[in-house]
Amino acid sequence: MHTKSISELARGLRAGDFSSLELTEHFLGRIKQHPKLNAYVTVTEQQALAQAQAADKRLAAGDPSLLLGLPIAHKDIFCTLGIKTSCGSKMLDNFIAPYNATVVDMLNAAGTVTLGKLNMDEFAMGSSNETSHYGPVKNPWATDCVPGGSSGGSAAAVAAGLAVAATGTDTGGSIRQPAAFCGITGLKPTYGRVSRYGMVAYASSLDQGGPMARSAEDAAILLQAMAGFDAKDSTSVDRAVPDYSAALTQPLAGLKIGLPKEFFNADLNSRIAAVLEAALAEYRTLGAETLPVTMPSLKLAIPAYYVIAPAECSANLSRFDGVRFGHRCENPTDLTDLYTRSRGEGFGREVKRRILMGTYALSAGYYEAYYIKAQKIRRLISEDFKRVLTEVDVIMGPVAPTTAFAIGEKIGNPMEMYLADIYTIAVNLAGVPALSVPAGFLDGKPVGLHIIGNYFAEGRLLNVAHQYQQVTAWHQHTPTL
Repeated sequence: MHTKSISELARGLRAGDFSSLELTEHFLGRIKQHPKLNAYVTVTEQQALAQAQAADKRLAAGDPSLLLGLPIAHKDIFCTLGIKTSCGSKMLDNFIAPYNATVVDMLNAAGTVTLGKLNMDEFAMGSSNETSHYGPVKNPWATDCVPGGSSGGSAAAVAAGLAVAATGTDTGGSIRQPAAFCGITGLKPTYGRVSRYGMVAYASSLDQGGPMARSAEDAAILLQAMAGFDAKDSTSVDRAVPDYSAALTQPLAGLKIGLPKEFFNADLNSRIAAVLEAALAEYRTLGAETLPVTMPSLKLAIPAYYVIAPAECSANLSRFDGVRFGHRCENPTDLTDLYTRSRGEGFGREVKRRILMGTYALSAGYYEAYYIKAQKIRRLISEDFKRVLTEVDVIMGPVAPTTAFAIGEKIGNPMEMYLADIYTIAVNLAGVPALSVPAGFLDGKPVGLHIIGNYFAEGRLLNVAHQYQQVTAWHQHTPTL
């Protein structure tokens, strides 16, 4: 049952082939069988079984909700009432959320069953899921390799069949890069499309929640339940939510695909380039046209991001001080000692590094030189996307410069780790939507194709991905565990 799509499982539930309780027990059993993947921080078995029983009653009453009774899991950055929300950090290891994130409420209303909370890089800071207080998640395709980050637990759980689908968040590629490394479909929506209320903030102007699933069709179904205006989130956009599934079948004849020369240059691994070229050939067969484009500001994305994101992180994480919630040091001698030791003990090395970087960039004398300049570069990047997306329908390229790398390979070199997101970061700076779709394998490890669209064009992106998945089977491959 764990290899079936959302639509297949929904049909099975309505046909009486199995109950939600049986389906939930199957997934809970798989989680217990594969603890070494370390995908889950918390498994909510009793709650899941109760939700499954309630879903079975709704199914028996004829409730048509497509997600009703399906077991999913949440990245441990979404607040969940009465359940630990750790953000992968010692700082929040004892934090029990007193409310649900809006995304959690919306998926609960759709009838999903929550299996638990998924492991992640600490406070979403990382590209490998190695900065988690709970240890690294292992890639189900190669357990000596990382699953990507920061939504590595979500990607690994979906790929390994430990959840039907999962929620993730993306600040600089944290849905798309792990989706690529684990061979699943992951979508970062337009900034403001999905509520950020109850999603613990890393960089408020960049963070965005989104769906992670096996296929574009499954991602469309999940996004339908997640998207929408939320008055509790000041960054939420009041815009009607289209029927994402209805757009999936649109043919691709006449589709214009832009290929930025900044992506397809000598720096791109030639073997990854060959996989992407095979995917592009499939699109040409489907009637699409590929066109070269140029986006000169893309080369500035990494330095701009690593000023803006740490600056926002420095502000957002100042609330974790040992006073109101979270980790508190023992026997502080005074207030300064309380702050210093609580934060020193509670935060990991990468989080501390980014707080220091951000505080420096915001400090007197450097604010204009770094932060303001980075924001000006951000505007240039946005203008590049706006210009190119008037010439083409979508942009395509690589998701990451490599396939999944070995655990421990890059963790000691922050600069090398930051470059793992070189192809994804610009999307967050501009706020446009993008997804990763499985496009092949290299040495037994998945490769993702990056598809970027215009603002609020999630339906078109999902359509483009779905049509590709109708003529390829990369998304149907599952790891042997």
